[in-house]
Order: sequence, then structure tokens, then C-alpha cells
Amino acid sequence: MDCFAAPAPSAPLPLDEALARVQRAYGAVTEPEEVPLRAALGRILAEPVTATVNVPPVAVSAMDGWGYGKADADGDVQRLTVVGRVPAGSVFPGTVGPGEAVRIFTGAPIPAGVDTVAMQEDCRAEDGAVLVPAGLKRGANIRDAGEDMTAGSVVLTPGLRLRAQEVGLAAAVGRSSLSVRKRLRVVLFSTGDELREPGTEKPEGAIYDANRYTLAAQLDALGADVRDLGILPDKPDVTRAALADAAATADLVVTSGGASVGEEDHVKRVVGELGSVDLWKLALKPGKPLALGRIGTTPFLGLPGNPVSAMVTFMLVGRPLVLRLSGAESAPAPRCLVVAGFEFKKKPGRREFLRARLATGPDGRPVAHKFPSDSSGVLTSMVEADGLVDMPADATTIRDGDMVEFLPFTGLFA
Repeated sequence: MDCFAAPAPSAPLPLDEALARVQRAYGAVTEPEEVPLRAALGRILAEPVTATVNVPPVAVSAMDGWGYGKADADGDVQRLTVVGRVPAGSVFPGTVGPGEAVRIFTGAPIPAGVDTVAMQEDCRAEDGAVLVPAGLKRGANIRDAGEDMTAGSVVLTPGLRLRAQEVGLAAAVGRSSLSVRKRLRVVLFSTGDELREPGTEKPEGAIYDANRYTLAAQLDALGADVRDLGILPDKPDVTRAALADAAATADLVVTSGGASVGEEDHVKRVVGELGSVDLWKLALKPGKPLALGRIGTTPFLGLPGNPVSAMVTFMLVGRPLVLRLSGAESAPAPRCLVVAGFEFKKKPGRREFLRARLATGPDGRPVAHKFPSDSSGVLTSMVEADGLVDMPADATTIRDGDMVEFLPFTGLFA
């Protein structure tokens, strides 16, 4: 696919436009492969799944109870002669005639002559007979053949991220394996002379690299196959060689740090030399310095170095990009309206995502409480928050009691 045109350097791009460009410029890059059903959870479905059987295959009982033929008119409680017993998985050999009933269990096929099932708790058995209540409609407590799925119908469509319910549905129509997209191969590294690997000695002025671990976890949650290149020093030649090597074997290259405008920030410049930087700078807080482009033909995502900015921009831009490249159908992150339990002001022109935790208000509605610090370096804010309050670019004030849009982390991490 062709890359999109680069925005003017002086004009940070609105988030919605950046996401629209991702949708236009990128598509699935992974090939299909067949996997056993037990290995399909979380994978992206590559081909449609068609039911080869009706589910259920025949009419079955929806309850444990008593099956009988409904009289044309309702009368008093009926006393019926018991002529058999039908467990699930068995078939009644004959026909249930007028004035007769069978003991039947959930999932058992409906015998000939039966068109109604009375729940066992509403009936009373006595001396080879059963008393069933009046007033039941014909067809009560019976699941018709094909009620769930009919043979020949498409029950799962390509692009689905398979959840437990989709895996179970595939099993219900007899599939033992599914065609899914191969896992997206992502190469990940951090840049910065100040970074050290956790567990190693840290000299004065250095910090431990948290970004690779948070980003790798986010990529793992999306089903990517992550190769970690560690920490690269702030040296253009080393950065150039690492990026070129990564692009040769990856479907996506992700970095954190080095995409800003400082003299030691080399990633953006090197990507431009090896390919193209098609998007740089978002009208967003946290996370303004974000680079999106290609190294040769391999997509590239350069995230900010501050830990909160790296996480938030990955949630908002990286997640849709990874899903797009993986062949997943477009699905915006879930959001909901909650009550603001805080006051906040900002200048217009930049969209802000505020870290907040939820609590239940006196009236039972969820209330968002903003984390005290807006710093993009305070990683504890992401631990203590439940999600992000989305404050539009043109908004300037949130007042206590206002309704605000909230993006739960549960929808942004998967």
C-alpha cells in the first residue's frame, strides 16, 4: 500500500486524522496458517467458518421435565401415563400417543408425538403417571432444529479476534482447526544512553528501562510475536544498522525514545534516511512526539521515551496499527460515560487523556477521580488508574459532576 503524505512539521496532527491515515495506509501483512482449535484463542480468523450441521441437529428439550402432545384446548391439570424415559444422547424408539408422556432431560431429542415439555418442578409423578400443569403453550421448552445455527450459514467472519465464545462456536459446528493469521512479527527496542537493563548495576544519572517491558506486554496481549533487541545507544550508525536489520526480518519495528528533536534523538532522522517518516507529532497529551513511517517497506512506529507517553500512545495508535497489520477487523476501543469527580482546565487545541480511577458514587453511578500528577514520567499513575478520561481538543474545562468519556484499560490492553 502507498504511504500517506507527511503532515506539515509545524502542525501536530489530530488523533482522529492519524487513526484514519493508519486505516488508509496499512493492511494485513501476515499469511494464513491452520491451527488446532485449542490454539486458536486470541488469533485473527483468516477465513470464514460455515456451519456444516444444524445446531441443534434436531428438536431437543430445553429443560429437564416431561414431554407430551399438547391438546387442542387447555384444560385442567392433565394426568398422563408415563411410557418411557429419554436421556440426552438417546432416541425414543416409538411415538408418544394421546394421554401419554415421557420423562425427558435437557438436550434430549424430542420423540415423535411430543410437541410440549413441562418443567419437572411444575409436575408431580405418581404411580406410573405424571400430572402436568394446564396453560402451557404448544412448543414450550423445546429448542427447534437449527435454532442456534443452520447448515450452510456463515457463523464466523474473517478478521475476528477469536475469544472463548468463538472457539466454542467453531467446535459446535464440528471444526477441529481454524485458518488464522500468523502472529505479527514485531521487533522492539529502546534507545538512550541513560537506560540500563533491570537487574544490572545503575550508575548515577542512569535509569532502568521500563518501556520495553510495558510495550512488550502490550504487544503480547495483542498476540504479536515479539523479538526484543534491548537498549541501543544514542549513536546514529548503531541505530541505522539495528533498524535496517530489524526491518529485514520483521512485520513491524517499534522503538521508544529518540523520536523527538534533541541532538541525541537519532531514530526519526535515521528512519527518514532508510525509508520515510509519514507522521510526526500528534496534537495529543501525553504523547506528542510520535513517529509513524516505513523502513524500506516495513512499517515503523516510534514512541515517546517518557513511560506514560509510550504506553498511552501505544494504546491509542499502536494498538490499532498492530491489529490492522495483523488482519483484524477495525474495532474502536470501548468507552463509556462517567461522572467527573474532579476539576480540570486546559488550553484549547490539544486533545488530552487524563489518568483516572473509578469509584461508585452515592447514586450508584461510576465516578472518575483524576490522578493528581499530569507528568508523563509518573508510571505509578498508570498503576493506580483504571483508564483514561478523553478531553476533546476544543474543550477547556471539566467541572465536578460533568459527564465525561472514559476509556477503560481493560479495552485498551487487548
